[in-house]
Amino acid sequence: MIPRYTLPEMENIWKEEEKLKIWLQIELLVCEAWSKLGKIPGEVVEKIKKKASFNIDDIKRIENEVKHDVIAFLTDLSHKVGPSSRYIHLGLTSSDILDTTTAIQLKRASEIIIKDLEKLLQILKKKAIEYKDTLMMGRTHGVHAEPITLGLKFALWYEEVKRSLARIRMAKEEISYGKISGAVGTYAHLNPEIERWVCEKLGLKPCPVSNQIVQRDRHCFYLSTLAILASSLDKFCTEIRALQRTEILELEEGFSRGQKGSSAMPHKKNPITCERICGLARMVRANLVAALENINLWGERDISHSSCERVILPDSTILIDYMLTKFTEIIQNLRVYPENMKRNLKLSRGLFFSQRIMLKLVEKGATREDAYIWVQRNAMRCWEEKVDFKNLIKTDPDIKNYLTQREIDDLFDIKYYTRYVDEIIQRIG
Repeated sequence: MIPRYTLPEMENIWKEEEKLKIWLQIELLVCEAWSKLGKIPGEVVEKIKKKASFNIDDIKRIENEVKHDVIAFLTDLSHKVGPSSRYIHLGLTSSDILDTTTAIQLKRASEIIIKDLEKLLQILKKKAIEYKDTLMMGRTHGVHAEPITLGLKFALWYEEVKRSLARIRMAKEEISYGKISGAVGTYAHLNPEIERWVCEKLGLKPCPVSNQIVQRDRHCFYLSTLAILASSLDKFCTEIRALQRTEILELEEGFSRGQKGSSAMPHKKNPITCERICGLARMVRANLVAALENINLWGERDISHSSCERVILPDSTILIDYMLTKFTEIIQNLRVYPENMKRNLKLSRGLFFSQRIMLKLVEKGATREDAYIWVQRNAMRCWEEKVDFKNLIKTDPDIKNYLTQREIDDLFDIKYYTRYVDEIIQRIG
């Protein structure tokens, strides 16, 4: 099942024709390996390679009868090859072909995702530097906390994406294992040398131990990295959505010429792509649950994992590719409103200086408990009476016993909060 959001390069990996091409490639490599071991005459292998082909329509027709996709493929292949087809699939089980193919597909998919991540990282780093001095309010619990800069927010996202890139690279290595070991992994009708040779030709490593299948903890780890990445994109997009609220409007998704936001309200500009990514992240995370369930199989294998993998593996990789592409576009076209950030910084009338005042009082000899109470009572008056926080601090009798008017003025210097920004930005490399 290919979602309508599919991008061409990723879609091609999961097309039926591409999958069958890989099946054929593996079967021919196994024939070559047998030939090297003297089991199949070299001229027969060349004849097989020359005649080997498949027809998707014929395979589907055969599968409707035999109810087995690999047998249908092999039957169609035997019709094309003729008598020499008796050497094809020699000693193999279906999962030798299926799981090795899946490893190739997931490896290729991860290479696309890695390219997507590398592109996104470049843009996030550029934005972090560009907006490193753009002051905005930091919020905890959705409430004004202390000032940060927009560049720091982008730097935070950059580091998180960088960790996902490292995980995807690990997942690529984890999944890049094939198996050509027969019905229960014992090579009873094969030779381990065949597996080594075929996997090397395919750019894979042979599983050190397998049964009928490549163990599904590998696939689960792969999907877990995609789920984590999806959740990060979900988080970033949720933040953009929050900052696009009319009352805040510090960031805004790009809105193209001719775009419309609502069928009912012509004024609307909605963060629709961010919302789309948040929705798709739920699907990627849900697919991880199925992958976790697939680890537990009966004995040397059952096929309860097979049906859902035909959905969750292409869907998850396709969705992540799409989500990364769209999020990169969002960041590239993001509208930034520094004036609104300045306006929002002023909304709390200086309340965000509260911690600095408390710490200075402690430094001057007050207990932390007393300092907290003195600052908090003025903060509450600021909220309730909508008066300037600094003026309240200056006229508080307890605070005046410890701080001079000049010291209080110095404490209300907003540059204090961003003095280490350059050092933090330099850390992202």
